[in-house]
Amino acid sequence: MRAQQLIICAAVFAMLSVLIGAFASHGLKAHLSEKELSWVSTGATYQMYHALALLAVGMLSFKLEHSKWLKVSGYCFILGILLFCGSLYALAAGAGSSVVYLTPLGGLVFIGGWCGLIFAAGGIKVTSTD
Repeated sequence: MRAQQLIICAAVFAMLSVLIGAFASHGLKAHLSEKELSWVSTGATYQMYHALALLAVGMLSFKLEHSKWLKVSGYCFILGILLFCGSLYALAAGAGSSVVYLTPLGGLVFIGGWCGLIFAAGGIKVTSTD
């Protein structure tokens, strides 16, 4: 995935995080239980954090366009948002209980994204301007 595509994905995920969080807290407050609202809040929060991480990956991709670890990190953040946050949104919307297994899987994928970012940063060549 190219840097521009990662940045666009990051912006879309961040925007959706705000929309979902606002809609749940204002439009769905009367229809969801406290537990369900908590799931949506957690999903929106993690979605925003990882959208910002994806933005960082996109920006770094301009400098490190051939880094396999940066690509892994970007894909993991996207998949983690879909699995972790998506499963919390689905649970709040009344999806079956089997969806609950996607949440920890998404969390593991998020961890993989952070590991990929660590490995990518380890490969950055620092040059002196002195």
